[in-house]
Amino acid sequence: MPADLLAQIRIGRRIVDTAATHPSINPATGETLGAIADAGVEKAEMAIEAARHCFDHSLWAQSPRLRQDILLAWASGLEAITEEAARWLTLTNGKPLAAARGEIAASVSEIRYYAGLARHNPGHAMEVAPGEVSVMLREPAGVAGIIVPWNAPAVLLIRSLAPAIAAGCTSVIKPAPQTAAFTDVCLRPLLELPQLPDGAISVLPEAGHAVSQALVTSPAVDVISFTGSNAVGQSIMAAAAPTMKKLSLELGGKSCCIVLEDADVAAIAPKLAAAATIISGQQCTAARRILVHESRFEETKAALAAALEATKIGDGLDAGTQMGPLISAAARDAVKTRIEEVFDTADEVVLRHSVPADGPAGSAFLTPSLVAHHDPKADFCQEEIFGPMLVIEPFSNEVEAVAKANDTVYGLSASVWTNRGDAAWRIARALRDGTVWINDHNKLFAEAETGGYRRSGLGRLHGFDALLDFCELKHVYQNVGVVGM
Repeated sequence: MPADLLAQIRIGRRIVDTAATHPSINPATGETLGAIADAGVEKAEMAIEAARHCFDHSLWAQSPRLRQDILLAWASGLEAITEEAARWLTLTNGKPLAAARGEIAASVSEIRYYAGLARHNPGHAMEVAPGEVSVMLREPAGVAGIIVPWNAPAVLLIRSLAPAIAAGCTSVIKPAPQTAAFTDVCLRPLLELPQLPDGAISVLPEAGHAVSQALVTSPAVDVISFTGSNAVGQSIMAAAAPTMKKLSLELGGKSCCIVLEDADVAAIAPKLAAAATIISGQQCTAARRILVHESRFEETKAALAAALEATKIGDGLDAGTQMGPLISAAARDAVKTRIEEVFDTADEVVLRHSVPADGPAGSAFLTPSLVAHHDPKADFCQEEIFGPMLVIEPFSNEVEAVAKANDTVYGLSASVWTNRGDAAWRIARALRDGTVWINDHNKLFAEAETGGYRRSGLGRLHGFDALLDFCELKHVYQNVGVVGM
């Protein structure tokens, strides 16, 4: 690889040259890290054709032991380069190095989890009438297009690619341009395995959307797995409709944290602040709204403001950094402008953000904001603002808390904070969200399915059910008769 080319176009086993590139920028410094190869429609069609040929004309889909071996080898290879991968994750994404190391560890765990499931994806059989047998087989869906976001580019790649491999699909990956250099490092231990069939995995970095569009509209692609905004998810659904693809979509969220009157406010305020500032607020499950019993509202507001203000912001490579920059200066400026519009209409601005004066030119830092508001129908209580801003809202009883939390088009995640187990479970069951945490937030595991209700998406990722997004269920029937009848 040329010294300044950090990510190349890989179509199966081939590295494909291109003159088109785009820069990879460190959001903590504004510095250019190097160049990223820029694929287009022609390369996308080549990769889709290679994936289709591998699926249709090799034994990849029928070889669970091979796929398990490949997943296990990838996990070991990625684990061996944890420090290199984590550093590239921090350089391209901005998150603290400790968080990057944690994401690599979680990714390795997830690959090994799906390596186990590669050899255990069973169907079922039944005798529907005397001598009449119905067998249900779970078969790989075909070619998967995987469109990866930049905010957690290791886990959000692997929670799609690992089950796709386990199920027997071939895959074409479109990494996020901001973190494509990291994706190249992450995938290298997989793509260099000699036992990986040609065409099983291709990677197409790009600056724009031509590759994504080609994947979504191609009749040769059977599955699209996408994590991102609700607006883009809707566009993917519309563009994929003519070819009736299987869609796995994890989209936006507006996560509520419900704080009951018995909660230890001093203890939980730093946890709520951390839940809001994870990946600088750029995570779909990040805490967005804090609903607090009215008897503890003022106390919680003050404690939360103090915890947010105490968050140490800086370069993710610096020791002690708790929150890094946003993904780019342009994204930071857009988020800043939107939050300043919120300041004009919120009941109270509790904590006003700033751009640190000592940040390097071109960096993307923004300190957290907190507003207090009573009306859950306000646009900023409904809209996902992808940055470090929280809204704190009062409620008088459980019924009102649940009604406020459910008054949204989203349904991805929420949390309940209380020492009363009965209340926690009662509220968790009433919330219309795919994940509800009790006295915690943002806890995600390879073994536990994640996904949303309503406009937060379709399907589930992580866990055994993630295989469903990459499988078709086939019913095979035969009347075999009954001995002696």
